[in-house]
Amino acid sequence: MNELTLSNRMQAILDNKQQIKHMEKGRYLFHESTPASDLYYIINGKVEVSKVVPDGRELTIRISSKNDLVGETVLFSQNPKYMMNAKMMEDGTVAVISKEALEEKIASDSHLAVEMMTWLSAQNRKNQAKFRDMLLHGKKGAFYSTLIRLSNSYGTEAEDGKVINLPFTNQELANFCGTSREVVNRMLAQLRKNNVISIKKGRITILDFDYLKQEIDCENCPIEICTID
Repeated sequence: MNELTLSNRMQAILDNKQQIKHMEKGRYLFHESTPASDLYYIINGKVEVSKVVPDGRELTIRISSKNDLVGETVLFSQNPKYMMNAKMMEDGTVAVISKEALEEKIASDSHLAVEMMTWLSAQNRKNQAKFRDMLLHGKKGAFYSTLIRLSNSYGTEAEDGKVINLPFTNQELANFCGTSREVVNRMLAQLRKNNVISIKKGRITILDFDYLKQEIDCENCPIEICTID
């Protein structure tokens, strides 16, 4: 997890090797609206957390990776159901944690409780920032802020800008914004024409961060908030 690591405390909970699962790319940890009894702690790999909106489009909420907890919204809920879908983006390993067992551990371990509250608060701030960009600036704001967040999470400095070292299809980029592939195609083409980005072998390099930030009235959130995970 970005601002904290629960790995040491989680390890005390994961004392049964049967709780460890190896998951292949494309497999789901859980589906939206199904009954929830477990949470998933990511040992390695990446997980896409998404939600299907009423018109059938898919909205990608975040990408979770090593030391992240997925399914956290079911904690301390009565008759819980998963609110999102969670799908493996690559082969990986996860630890399955009983909702009941984790709730008991949180209730008895004040340090774990504080860490969980800190992490959940950070997730809430990230979501608020994403929805702010989407509501105030529409599809363009959602897309531009997605590019900035992807670069903060997976970018490396290059001679001409910052390369996002995780390839995405245009449809996958569209899912972050709740829009269509055609809309993203047009926005990418315009950004390339204006020399704001370049694309090579499916990887985007951001050449002009100032342009993207100005277009969404960037509030210069702390880097740990302005990420895609």
